[in-house]
Amino acid sequence: MSSEYAKQLGAKLRAIRTQQGLSLHGVEEKSQGRWKAVVVGSYERGDRAVTVQRLAELADFYGVPVQELLPGTTPGGAAEPPPKLVLDLERLATLPSEKAGPLQRYAATIQSQRGDYNGKVLSIRQDDLRTLAVIYDQSPSVLTEQLISWGVLDADARRAVASHEES
Repeated sequence: MSSEYAKQLGAKLRAIRTQQGLSLHGVEEKSQGRWKAVVVGSYERGDRAVTVQRLAELADFYGVPVQELLPGTTPGGAAEPPPKLVLDLERLATLPSEKAGPLQRYAATIQSQRGDYNGKVLSIRQDDLRTLAVIYDQSPSVLTEQLISWGVLDADARRAVASHEES
């Protein structure tokens, strides 16, 4: 693995970790020692090569697809990826269950499957939004507007949904 590639991979690893609000020691704590802070830090600096198996395990730990961690996965690196769909779990917890019960249960199921209990945010896929739209008997764009009005989704989610509906 070239040194430049290792540094780009490390930058992606660091970006994912910090997006989740984790310090290196936080990773070690959350993983109950499975991922040592010093090892993850050396991957992030590009000082240590990571095997494909370990990268897949780390991606699973972070709850992201492996390709999210690989450098150069955006075509030419020029196109800006659509914004992620990120649920604000703290805001979701404050909503009445008559309104948000199905979404709360769906989010809890995803958290359970991923073993991701940070309690602050949860990334969901376009497919998840389509499933939720069926549950709420609305189109994905109408549901997106509703979730934005509830404060559960950021307004940038409109772009992600619009770009997906165009393709």
